[in-house]
Amino acid sequence: MSPVEEQVAALDALDLAGLRRFWQQRFGTPPPLRSVPILRLLLAWRVQAQAHGGIDPGTRRTLGRKGAPRAEGLDLGIGARLTRTWQGRVHEVIVETGGFRWEGRTYRSLSAVATAIAGSKWNGPRFFGLRDAA
Repeated sequence: MSPVEEQVAALDALDLAGLRRFWQQRFGTPPPLRSVPILRLLLAWRVQAQAHGGIDPGTRRTLGRKGAPRAEGLDLGIGARLTRTWQGRVHEVIVETGGFRWEGRTYRSLSAVATAIAGSKWNGPRFFGLRDAA
């Protein structure tokens, strides 16, 4: 195993306090995260980026040009109607400029609409049949 791989592997044994100490020693003030898995992933990326150079300038420019992500389903076109029968009731969602309208309220994503309809977390495009169930 390379030294970088050893450092990344050693992160698995650290708890939240240990991860924060590691971050403090290597990179300065740690982010205010409480999620051990996310902090571990961020640290692993930072260790590898420090050793191997991180994202090259061309990729950074490309990512910068991409802009904010758009909610999946907006490309269907303004005014498009999506319907789904859920628990014996037909639900209709209309694509609008600012998101998706369902029962007079506009949601930023199809997933937010699907969650409101089902009462539990759902992937919106899958809920409305825009993706395969697999």
